[in-house]
Amino acid sequence: MVGKPDFLTGRGYDDQASEFQELESPEGELHLRFYISSGSEFALPATGIREVLAPSPDRITPVPNVSPLLLGTLNVRGRVVWVADLGQFLGDPVPLNTDRPEISVIAVEDQDIMLGLAVDRIVGMEWLDIDQVQMSTAAPDSVAPFLRGEWVLNGQDSQFLRLLDQIAILRSARWAA
Repeated sequence: MVGKPDFLTGRGYDDQASEFQELESPEGELHLRFYISSGSEFALPATGIREVLAPSPDRITPVPNVSPLLLGTLNVRGRVVWVADLGQFLGDPVPLNTDRPEISVIAVEDQDIMLGLAVDRIVGMEWLDIDQVQMSTAAPDSVAPFLRGEWVLNGQDSQFLRLLDQIAILRSARWAA
């Protein structure tokens, strides 16, 4: 780039500047969208996510005599992280299929507690308007304590994108069961 004549003389700058002006700043907050095994879609705020992993199932070590919600532990750069089936935690009757090459794991953290939430499929990151979040009226009782609200995607078909509270999930008494 430094060797280009345009860089040294400043020619071509106006063309590039107009391209940058066309970019719009995103509105809302950044969220990670994903699905659990039953096909329900959820989101977590990006600020609460430590990282997203895709380990093979043999990297998750099963641990006997623990909650059935826990799939086992995963070594993440020398740190032992518990991995849980998020769908089962939320009361989903369909267990996560672990018979596949990779399992999508969302590592959430609060203070010194890190937990891996295994999900069926990750959609990706998206800017969502937090002002459009509504309180849920149709959420199952097993999910309600962990919701911040929901976005209505299609009111006629009852399609919702539910916003989870990762701190409530981490601090839940369900892990002791």
